[in-house]
Amino acid sequence: MNASHAQLRLAPITSGLVRSNPKVLLGGSHQPSLLRYLDGWPRRNSRSRALLIQFAGADESLARFADDSFDLAVVQAPSAERLEECIRDLTRIARQGLITRR
Repeated sequence: MNASHAQLRLAPITSGLVRSNPKVLLGGSHQPSLLRYLDGWPRRNSRSRALLIQFAGADESLARFADDSFDLAVVQAPSAERLEECIRDLTRIARQGLITRR
């Protein structure tokens, strides 16, 4: 059993794959109105999908979420004092993001 060559087995990297059920964050004070932004999303294929939706309050910090936790985040525009923090966290936790006006 002389192994002069190491065997190499290639496997796909699973971290970049699209989830079968996209994970969505809705953040704001009137979350039912935020649901309308999900109409027609995602548009990659024609089959219907179940969305895994998580809600966050209007004044709740997004810092508690891990990097790339969501496929889409829809949040209501934060106050001017929290705008920079919100955008930084939004780009960190979501692959796509949308900030709506109040």
